[in-house]
Amino acid sequence: MAPQKSVKAKRPNNRYVIDVSAPANDKIFDVAAFEKFLHDRIKVEGRTNNLGERVNITRTDDKIVVEAKIDFSKRYLKYLTKKFLKKNQLRDWLRVVSESKDTYKLKYFNVSNEAEELGDDEEEE
Repeated sequence: MAPQKSVKAKRPNNRYVIDVSAPANDKIFDVAAFEKFLHDRIKVEGRTNNLGERVNITRTDDKIVVEAKIDFSKRYLKYLTKKFLKKNQLRDWLRVVSESKDTYKLKYFNVSNEAEELGDDEEEE
């Protein structure tokens, strides 16, 4: 008989980036407060403040990097980001857009086109 090979379970290594450079450069978004919000709100095994060694949140300039050694959903980060925007009354101005497989970016809504349309409507009346 051939010897059995031991099969190790593959441990997930998830690394997600949230780029907040546009609103942070305009001084309307506090990156440090967002990092703290994520530390306080991310749930691991159904409990908050249970990050331990499994989930690391770091801030580099205007980017938040979340590294997880457990199964972790990118969609969950989008949910928490939108929740933070709503809490700080920025949800009407910013949106969370996926840039790539592991990156989200905060972008402004295109408000200038709406303002031009409103101006055109007023001229016709």
